[in-house]
Amino acid sequence: MTDPQSDPAAFLRSLIDRAVEVADPMRSLAAHLPPRPAGRVVVIGAGKASARMAEAVEAAWGPCEGLVITRYGYGRPCRGIRIVEAAHPVPDEAGARATLQMLDLLAGLGDGDVVLALISGGASALLCAPVQGVTLAEKQAVNAGLLASGAPIGRMNIVRKHLSRVKGGQLAAAAWPARMLSLMISDVPGDDPALIGSGPTVGDESTPADALAVLDRWGVAVPASVSRALHGRSGVVPPGDARLSRTENRVVAAPAQSLAAAADLARAAGCAVEILGDSLEGEAREVAAAHARLILDRRAARAPAEAPLVILSGGELTVTRRGDGIGGPNAEYCLALALALDGAAGIHALACDTDGVDGAAEVAGALIGPDTLARAGRAEAVRALATNNAHGFFRQIDAAVVTGPTLTNVNDFRAVLIL
Repeated sequence: MTDPQSDPAAFLRSLIDRAVEVADPMRSLAAHLPPRPAGRVVVIGAGKASARMAEAVEAAWGPCEGLVITRYGYGRPCRGIRIVEAAHPVPDEAGARATLQMLDLLAGLGDGDVVLALISGGASALLCAPVQGVTLAEKQAVNAGLLASGAPIGRMNIVRKHLSRVKGGQLAAAAWPARMLSLMISDVPGDDPALIGSGPTVGDESTPADALAVLDRWGVAVPASVSRALHGRSGVVPPGDARLSRTENRVVAAPAQSLAAAADLARAAGCAVEILGDSLEGEAREVAAAHARLILDRRAARAPAEAPLVILSGGELTVTRRGDGIGGPNAEYCLALALALDGAAGIHALACDTDGVDGAAEVAGALIGPDTLARAGRAEAVRALATNNAHGFFRQIDAAVVTGPTLTNVNDFRAVLIL
């Protein structure tokens, strides 16, 4: 076990590694998977963890019929289930084609058939079937605008649902009257199944007017066709709809489990632990400033001989694009935290997305310590934050955390170590 005193960075990396490990579908999905039903079974899914989930299903059930859409680089070998890789966070033609093929696969199923749906974060972009009158290019523009707006994930997903033919319960409705079991890995604050991947198997009470209000509130400009679509009727399925009566939705892995596992590892290393919660939201730099105040208060209150303190939190932070950098809420959180702590002694921190991708970058997040600003200069850090170039800053000082595809997704993970 890594000693937090002698190697703080390696210790913090061990915590995120543990958080990811317990959320691996090969571990988390098996306990929720029933015996293979008799008769025809079709496996469908979408998300960054969905191919690994499909792999776990076939490990238990053997080869299966089905189709799963995952992010480029996140595919896994399956013997029967077809794995399609597509773009995330902005959808592409590969995802759009595969989504139509998935709808074709569900068409004509009867009440004796069973559908197993595997849904994880990322499904909002990977399941892409725009409503009539909206092109893929227009849907891509809306997605990009939402991602740059700083809107919380729950608000973004309202818009996505009402511009889609599969989200907001519509995928489950397409499979009716077949029975459906939807197993989900949560990457949303509160673990609401209706928000995971924009709830393709979960009914939703929101309206197109709600989607228009989100676009207005966060200043997202949209093409005229999108505005027309949102002034018309939506295919989003209300919760009481009969077409959802044979669907069961079950969350099999969530951020709280990963935080608890990391906390246990920290305690085993001799640390005290404080968990701020698994569902924190807000602008990354603003949350970092608030956390810096709390961290300095905790440090000031500690006696010299006390054990190291680890402060953990999860949730999903956002970045409002102000510059031309590629952002990333975890890296931006770390950069803002480093500036607020201003080289305070004995404080180290890590923030990473458990899926291995921070925003649109192929980087999970970053590490900071008392020497972070000194290594590149405070002025450079201020400039990087102003232009949303946190990833460039941490790459320059070799403090970026690169995990590669983790094959799971239970949201952001933050750990602060106070020595």
